[in-house]
Amino acid sequence: MSDAVLVLNAGSSSIKFALFSAEGPADTQALVSGLIERIGAGAMYRFGHDPVAPVPEGHGDSHAGAMHWLVAALMQRFDGIEIIAGGHRVVHGGAEFSAPVIVTPEVHAKLAALSPLAPAHQPHNLSGVDALAAALPHVPQVACFDTAFHRSQPRLAQLFAIPRALSDEGVLRYGFHGLSYEYIASVLPQYMGARAQGRIIAAHLGHGASMCAFENGASVATSMGFTALDGLMMGKRSGEIDPGVLLHLMRDRGMSVAEVDDLLSNRSGLLGVSGVSHDMRDVLASPAPEAAEAVALFCYRAARMAGSLAAALGGVDAIVFTAGIGEHAPEIRARIMDGCRWLGLAPDTTANLAGGPLISADGSAVAAYVIPTDEERMIAHHTTTALGL
Repeated sequence: MSDAVLVLNAGSSSIKFALFSAEGPADTQALVSGLIERIGAGAMYRFGHDPVAPVPEGHGDSHAGAMHWLVAALMQRFDGIEIIAGGHRVVHGGAEFSAPVIVTPEVHAKLAALSPLAPAHQPHNLSGVDALAAALPHVPQVACFDTAFHRSQPRLAQLFAIPRALSDEGVLRYGFHGLSYEYIASVLPQYMGARAQGRIIAAHLGHGASMCAFENGASVATSMGFTALDGLMMGKRSGEIDPGVLLHLMRDRGMSVAEVDDLLSNRSGLLGVSGVSHDMRDVLASPAPEAAEAVALFCYRAARMAGSLAAALGGVDAIVFTAGIGEHAPEIRARIMDGCRWLGLAPDTTANLAGGPLISADGSAVAAYVIPTDEERMIAHHTTTALGL
């Protein structure tokens, strides 16, 4: 038998997965990755680049049923594989969890208590833990946090200007997408050599979007805050907004907390400004002037955030684009780079259109790269390390 680690990122109706050998080097490629989606409503699955197919009847009605089927399907597909550990993306680790942790009943309860800080993610992440526990009850599981990478930030970067008692109770800037940034920091020396330890701004641009400043491979500042609503404009999320707007909506417009939450989380961002879609590909393709304005605002906010993070670093040596938009939308990268020319960044238009990895011109004072992220590989690494495998 060959040992393997199953990596899971569970959503409200989906499970992203990847299977890694536990016997190879830490940077090994996944044996397979894929997705189960529409759980509870005609579940479909995809392994790698295979065509999408329906989950067999009776197995796609719940996360637990889908997980039981997935484990059996992986065992059949990879004859001789034994899953000896599970690793999970868990969005919020709060103030207590600054590193991956083996999931125990006590840890599970503490993570569930953090659900109000990430209601769109945390409960579903934990449903993946529960589903795998039901399918493989004796397999240890490790929770890997999107917030953990940012716990290295200086205290001033974590504080809000609110009464100290609230800060002491944990109302702090936590930051997210940490697994992605940690992966980028780990591979950056392959692209930049010793300069990778310098002042780096990484832009994780996808349906959820954020930016992070790191130096010596550690997070110094980031755009997201107490929740994943803060910072950049996103697919459906507003990002940074004057808190007075929220007071106005509730006090003067009569909106409830739930209605404001829905507005900021599900009806804003690219979708709200464009009126077209939350998907950047659709917005870029639309001839509507509102769509053009949404793209312009997205890029403006990102370039402006780069300036803020450069201030936190005291300068910048390189900017890295990653995640769905960052890796696959050269027009967006070009606009953001144009907004960063004052930092000393000189884009290479041809290289940018080709997808890089180096997309800055020779002699540019600030280098720019496109580097694919791999959160699943980071989770597999953390899982084997935490368990001593």
